[in-house]
Order: sequence, then C-alpha cells, then structure tokens
Amino acid sequence: MHLLEHIGELRRRLIYVLAALFIGLVLGLLAAEPVYDYLMSVEPASRLTELHAFSLWDGIGMYMKIAFVIALLIVLPFAFYQLWAFVSPGLRARERRAALGYVPLAFVMLAVGLAFSYFVVFPLAFDFTTHVSRRLGLEETYGIAQYFSFMFNIIVPISLLFELPILVMFLTRIGILNPARLRKMRRYAYFGLIFVGVLVTPPDFISDMLVALPLILLYEFSVYMASSVHRRMQRREGRLKEDEN
Repeated sequence: MHLLEHIGELRRRLIYVLAALFIGLVLGLLAAEPVYDYLMSVEPASRLTELHAFSLWDGIGMYMKIAFVIALLIVLPFAFYQLWAFVSPGLRARERRAALGYVPLAFVMLAVGLAFSYFVVFPLAFDFTTHVSRRLGLEETYGIAQYFSFMFNIIVPISLLFELPILVMFLTRIGILNPARLRKMRRYAYFGLIFVGVLVTPPDFISDMLVALPLILLYEFSVYMASSVHRRMQRREGRLKEDEN
C-alpha cells in the first residue's frame, strides 16, 4: 500500500470515529437526565441541599458534560477497533485475532477507571474542599456547572489513564513499543503519574498517594503485560524460524 493510500485509509478511519462520537453525543443527551438523577441521588451529591444555576447556559452545559462522558464510553472501544482495522493488514492472522481481543478490554478498563475515579478519588477531593470551606466559615453555595466541572475534571483524566495497559499491549503487539523502552521511561512515567495524582486530589500526602499509587501500579501492570506479550511474540518467531530451517 502506497503512502497516499495509507493516508486515505487513516482519514476514513478518523471519519468513522468522529461519526461514532456524534452518535455517542446524541445518545448521551438522551440518557443525560436519568444519569443526572442517579448522580444526584448518591454520595457526595446527595449531601447537598441544592445546586444553583448562575448562568442560563449552566443546565445545557451539565447535559453536554454528561453526554460527553457517555460518548467516551461508546467511542473509545470503537476507536481501538478502528486502530486495529488500520494496522491489521500488516499483521499475521494470529496477531490480528489477538489484537482484536483488546477492544472489549478497552471498554472494561474504561469502566473500571470511571468507577475508581468516581467512587474513590472524587469523594476524597469533594470532602477536602468542603472541609476547608467550613473551616473558613464560608457559606456553601454550589453551582451546577462548577460541581460537574469539578467532578469531570477528576474522573475523565483518571479514566483515560486506565486505558494505558490496553494501549501498551496493543503497541507492543504491533512492534511500536517493547518492555525495555517502557522500563527506560519508568522514571518519567512515575513523575507524570504522581503529578496527575497531586493535581486531582486534595493537597495532603495520604490523598495524593491513594491516587498516585494505583496509577503507578497500573503502569507496572502495563510493563508486565507488555513483557508477557513480547515473550510470546519472540517464542512464536523462534518456532517459525525453526520450521523454516
């Protein structure tokens, strides 16, 4: 396949992903109200007496934020499939089947990331900020736009980081990454993950570590899975060479 054909194929895959994103946003808007009702019925939102709209656009903005997260759940596995479809012509039949298995795993890891960030990290950050406000004697008046922006600024980045093992395994499978390179990048990865942990949590050591340590373990799990994939690939290549001889 020539370079222009590769570019044309990539463009076609990107159009598919954008179309899926649009469909996901439409479905997300339809599902936004029941999702909103659920989010307001559980901790920590259930502790709030009321949320306020400080702008005419706040309600619409809330709907769009919820719709975006729902669209993300739909689009990310589909985007992984499109990535697989783009690179699969250069893979062997067995490699194509193995790489395709990462598509459902992408959805599972995204759901796990959403659960961890919403039920563990977000309550920690929320409790800390409300505690500081009360210590200062401030009257708590929360706007709906501020509440959901605060929530999604925490859960979206962490949920996306939970895709790291799947992405690393896939890139290892197609030969772009290898375990040695990941180990060499370890110190930079640790710094970045600790920075994310500090950024999205209250400024106390325990909360920072409660988020940063799982993210670091996630990176080490990615390295372990990449090593496993790499070893299987080397054994398979060794058997193929033996068969050829």
